[in-house]
Amino acid sequence: MTTTADSMLSCSVDGAVATLVINRPPANALTPDLLAELSRAFGHCAEDDAVKAVVLTGTGRFFIAGADIRLLASTASAQEGEAIAQQGQAVLHRIDTLEKPVIAAINGVCLGGGLELAMCCHIRLAAEGSRLGQPEINLGIMPGFGGTQRLPRIVGQSKAMELILTGDPISAQEAKSLGLVSQVFPPEDLLRHAQGMARNLASKSLAALGASLRAIRDGHRLTLPEGLALEARLFGGLCETEDKREGVAAFLEKRQPHFVDR
Repeated sequence: MTTTADSMLSCSVDGAVATLVINRPPANALTPDLLAELSRAFGHCAEDDAVKAVVLTGTGRFFIAGADIRLLASTASAQEGEAIAQQGQAVLHRIDTLEKPVIAAINGVCLGGGLELAMCCHIRLAAEGSRLGQPEINLGIMPGFGGTQRLPRIVGQSKAMELILTGDPISAQEAKSLGLVSQVFPPEDLLRHAQGMARNLASKSLAALGASLRAIRDGHRLTLPEGLALEARLFGGLCETEDKREGVAAFLEKRQPHFVDR
């Protein structure tokens, strides 16, 4: 295992799985500097051919408690506010469009920008006792890092309206019932399960993982006929890969496939 760290974000790589841990006490609040660190870390994950899956989690009782309120307090103009939102959206878009699976291991409080960050991850797991929500309305503002767009796509417009307009947080179990997280684990087991899932994903063909992520992600912006055409095109491209030939051969020969990501 190799490890690099700084004061806000640590990254360790074990096999084909990178684990990113947010560590900005006391509440892992999002700042421009932390966003920049996240952007660089995910850029490295994208460029490193040895990394095939990423786990993102926090330290202590917090995944991310939201944006740094001191930054909001000093933001007085529309131009400044828009620039802050655009910076956050750009970083989260980079994660959303990574063609390697990203698992959010929500280890506790996940509010505001923290939930927006979790929602751009491809799979979300949560610890029992976690609280998730978009409380920005209580500060006289609204979500600015994509919450008004991603939350309705995940839980439906009506529930998203309730969560954003009331600002009330929900439990991990309610989040699971809404499809906002897919599984809930005891806190002490969360990271182990997330990394286990990541190792399983990393055993697949990276070409197939990337094409599947792209089809699902881009399909949201397309009509059904357009989405089906995209799926067919991506499926066709995979049929020419070495991994497709290996996967089919391994199935017929009743053995485990050995993918080479080509």
